[in-house]
Parts: sequence; C-alpha cells; structure tokens
Amino acid sequence: MKKILIALTLLGFIGCAQDNVMELEGRVAVKGSSPHTYLSIKDSKSQKSYKIQNPVKFDLMKKQNQTVKVKAVLIKEAIGPGFPAVIEVVEVK
Repeated sequence: MKKILIALTLLGFIGCAQDNVMELEGRVAVKGSSPHTYLSIKDSKSQKSYKIQNPVKFDLMKKQNQTVKVKAVLIKEAIGPGFPAVIEVVEVK
C-alpha cells in the first residue's frame, strides 16, 4: 500500500512538471483598440497569434514589427476570435 501511494505521488509530480514549452518565430505587433491593447506574436509556421503576458520582462515593445524567435510557455488556450492563446515568454533568441 505504501509503495502504491509513493508511485501515485511521483506520477502526479511528473504530470504537473511537464510544461507546454514551445518555440515560436514570428512578427511582434500591438493588437486591440485603446485601452485594451496587448502585444502579440504571430507564428510564421502555424499562422496563429499569441498574446504575450510578460512583454516588459524582455523589452519586447521595442521589437514591434520585427521577426523574433522566442521560447514560451502556454498559459491559456485560445477561446475564439478576439481571445487568443496567452503565452509567457521564457527566452528570446
């Protein structure tokens, strides 16, 4: 019984430790209308737009209209038109 509990605990930690890390390459742009603007990146491969949750951390506002390659973690899936998937940038390459 004790071994089963330990095994289940370890499986739970392994499942939670897996992040949705992805590499995106695309153009950075400001979207939305004032006062609801946000910084986004449109992936050149999948043609999907992602809202960037932490643009200040890597000073991405200065990279508008430039093609950038980033490593990011998926925070929230896209809900539909006007509600893109949300990512948190981990590294800018």
